[in-house]
Amino acid sequence: MRVLFMQHDAFSPPRLVSERFEELGFEVVEGLIVEAAHYNTPGVVTYDFPDPSEFDVIVPMGSPWGAWDDATIGSWLLPEVDWLHAADAAGVPVLGICFGGQLLARAHGGSVGPAPDCEIGWTSVWSDNESLIPPGPWFSFHYDRWELPPGATEIARTSRASQAFTLRKNLALQFHPELTGDMLEGWLNSPGEGRDLIIADGQDPDILLAYARAEQPKARVRAHSLVDSFLTQVAGLGHLVRS
Repeated sequence: MRVLFMQHDAFSPPRLVSERFEELGFEVVEGLIVEAAHYNTPGVVTYDFPDPSEFDVIVPMGSPWGAWDDATIGSWLLPEVDWLHAADAAGVPVLGICFGGQLLARAHGGSVGPAPDCEIGWTSVWSDNESLIPPGPWFSFHYDRWELPPGATEIARTSRASQAFTLRKNLALQFHPELTGDMLEGWLNSPGEGRDLIIADGQDPDILLAYARAEQPKARVRAHSLVDSFLTQVAGLGHLVRS
């Protein structure tokens, strides 16, 4: 069994989510679209997406860019939207995380655009199916939100944005179950100036980082459980899940 983690930038690794897939015996493959050297010029990048049927699960990850921003990253964004549509047609399960979830919305007839306000930090969600999406807390860091594609079932939400939906073998998440303290530290010090963005939101980035490190053991349990539930309830691969 093979799972492909499609990383859009060099500062968004799959961490706690890939950890669980590996524990379950998956071969973890990591693709990277925009290298660190092109962080400020992502639009010059092109990417040759593999045949989705070569993988048993695909996980498109987060991104500092907007899933609606064709002008900035259309050189690879538009091909990725088509690629995710092809994955669905081939019956390949997809777990979309944040930007990846927004791509799923767009690939299947929904839309994505800037939200009225950002969501940054640990928050609980209102879930209709807590066996699939527990209330959390989950870590969020986004400025955009999706409109559901036709036929999708919204599973969770906050007062600011939809947080999860299912559609056939696709599960879209707006939050980051993969987050670790080290990963957040990477965002704080990345070229995207995550530290300044958190300060602009009225928060103390050092306290938020300390919170992430303290929360990590519980976050690992939640992330692993979410992977198991995705495989069982959405992907049709529950026979692979073991304790």
